[in-house]
Amino acid sequence: MNDAMEFSGMVLSAMPVGENDKRLVLMTREEGKITAFARGARRPKSTLLAASNPFVTGRFRLIPGRDAYSLVGAEVKDYFTELAADIPGIYYGFYFLEMTGYYGREGLDGTGMLNLTYLSLKALQNDRLDDRLVRRIFELRLMAINGDYSPETADGRIRYTCRYIAAAPIEKLYTFTVAPDILNDLAKHIDRCLSRVIDRRIRSREILSKFVGE
Repeated sequence: MNDAMEFSGMVLSAMPVGENDKRLVLMTREEGKITAFARGARRPKSTLLAASNPFVTGRFRLIPGRDAYSLVGAEVKDYFTELAADIPGIYYGFYFLEMTGYYGREGLDGTGMLNLTYLSLKALQNDRLDDRLVRRIFELRLMAINGDYSPETADGRIRYTCRYIAAAPIEKLYTFTVAPDILNDLAKHIDRCLSRVIDRRIRSREILSKFVGE
């Protein structure tokens, strides 16, 4: 335990390994996307049971290994349990996690993507916000953080909105709404941009399209 390092992060995915373990992928503020094994996390009385699930956010105590970290403890800030019971919010949520994982790289500062993903999941829990708009804000800002987007590629009708999403303080991202026709134009524009930069299958996007129709 003395060799453990602390990371602020979020669990992006969790897969069973063997009889009792889990393989986790986390987005961390300090080291970007990392892999960690949670030994015994599937045992009913494991202290790692609750912390070894997607969406869990907090401080994780990890011991570095040759190819991956070992999770030895966690102080959970948020489980997003309300989101797990929300349809279609849960589908949007898993899509956000997969997209964050797509862009994540080990050894890079993950602060921007971690903050964006956390606030976007919180926005999905806000009944006053349209999940479709939350999705488009998340996608555009994620591309902008990673240098894959310029607002000047947008048509004049939505260019101001795109500029705002790309550059606004992150705490202001989910403080506005748009008219339905603007949202439709924004969605088409972002879909075109994503088709140029995403180079592999995003399974959660297909599921989202199937169940939500986007």
